[in-house]
Amino acid sequence: MERRSLGGGTPTVPVVGLGTWARLEAAAARGQDGALVTAALDAGMTLFDSSPMYGRAEELLAAALTGRRDQALVATKVWTSSVTQGRRQLDRAVAWFGGHVELVQIHNLLAWREHPTLEQARDKGRIGLIGATH
Repeated sequence: MERRSLGGGTPTVPVVGLGTWARLEAAAARGQDGALVTAALDAGMTLFDSSPMYGRAEELLAAALTGRRDQALVATKVWTSSVTQGRRQLDRAVAWFGGHVELVQIHNLLAWREHPTLEQARDKGRIGLIGATH
């Protein structure tokens, strides 16, 4: 699978990843969320995109990556105007994904100036990269 760098000497990622919005919850309803993530990894899709606004997607993805977490690059988001809630979202994601998330983004640039927590988390090694989505 073709891969590209996110820039600045970062690890390369596949050009095709697995977005988790609605997809993982639908697969979980059929008992197939683990199989979906396994099939994605086996096909070379190592980039997984999630968000706290995607229902249970982060939690489901974390569980489905059990035993293969080291093969995945997880991108998730902070999506809130509340600094306190943003910290909770980040802490929850970091805990679910084994103490580290490769990319955390401010979703829709919501309160991006008020989330210095991300820089602190990066400096402590809890997250790798900081980004923005819109």
